[in-house]
Amino acid sequence: MSSSSLASAVVEQPFPAVPEEPEVQLGDLTAIRSLIRSQLVPKVLDVDIKAEYPQDFMRALGAAGGFRGAAAPAFGGNGLGMRHVVEVMEAVSEECLSTGFLVWCQTACARYIQLSGNDELKASILPRILSGEVLAGTGLSNTVKSCDTIEDFRLSARRVEGGYLINGVLPWVSNLGADHVFATGCPVQDEDGKLVFVLVDCDQPGFKLLDCARFIGLDGTRTLACHFKESFVPDDRVLAHPEESDEYVKRIKPGMIHAQMGMGLGLIDACCKLMQQSNKSHSHVNQYLDDQVGDIETVLAGARESVYEIADELSAGTGAERILEILKLRLAGGELSVRAAHAAMLHQGAKGYLVRNPAQRRLREAYFVAIVTPATKHLRREIARIESGERCDGM
Repeated sequence: MSSSSLASAVVEQPFPAVPEEPEVQLGDLTAIRSLIRSQLVPKVLDVDIKAEYPQDFMRALGAAGGFRGAAAPAFGGNGLGMRHVVEVMEAVSEECLSTGFLVWCQTACARYIQLSGNDELKASILPRILSGEVLAGTGLSNTVKSCDTIEDFRLSARRVEGGYLINGVLPWVSNLGADHVFATGCPVQDEDGKLVFVLVDCDQPGFKLLDCARFIGLDGTRTLACHFKESFVPDDRVLAHPEESDEYVKRIKPGMIHAQMGMGLGLIDACCKLMQQSNKSHSHVNQYLDDQVGDIETVLAGARESVYEIADELSAGTGAERILEILKLRLAGGELSVRAAHAAMLHQGAKGYLVRNPAQRRLREAYFVAIVTPATKHLRREIARIESGERCDGM
């Protein structure tokens, strides 16, 4: 997908473009892949079967620079930009999509702070998130779906002196813990439907975390329910006040959605490897299946090229004018994930049902790529709305 035919973007550059010849920086992909092999691969079954939260790996990945592409060097970033974020997520998801999703949560929250007007947060907590010292979630699923009139807002805010009081319940927010933070957004009373976006400390008064029901997949992502009861968020934890929220959404939405492609790319690549593995002994019968590994690999190569190209643009601060293209690419990523996992399961055959065989795990993970906000049906609805000429200025 070439950008030459597209109109220039209207979003101002939030941080400097990627330097052509960066200095040696944290985040070397060779070192990160070595870390994945040594610290994540041995724990994948525990994450999937025992719902073990890979906290130690996440902190080690942060220390190795795995999150630093999400922000500018002035705030602890490495200057490698969104493409680096996607590449790290891709490498992690190739082994474990649960952990790849946690990487998305961490880097998405970092980017929300980077793109806010809150310089205090950028200087104080953003470097700690990028280093993995502080782990972070993103509670914008309900915000996104509510702005697109798919469901009602579950939170509400009230302006008080020095900040906002928030009430309500978010049922599922991931990458959380007592010492974690996460970003969310909700409407403010008497502000004509305008939203406030805030960074929540999980140990703040009036807030508590509660366990959710067990999931058949992605259960090691520390996904918890978030209860707010007159929980005060001070102004120094605000990412965007109501009068700033429209422009803030335009800055964060393209990258928030596009970065999820790192999960899909890694998963699809892993499914291709499963198909290749099966073909070593069963190519004589696998050849009769509808999807062959070459079919999937060809589509994957084209998707990866498009993802990296747009990621490079997002690093320079553009993206709002490509939102339709981003939505279509994200939709294709979810659909190809399910197609690739289905093909891998059929290639593996009965042994794909074994607990230790990754084929059945990849199938469960693939449905997550297609269901996580924005889900397949959500994406198709928004694409149809934009193509019909309906304005989609919200999340």
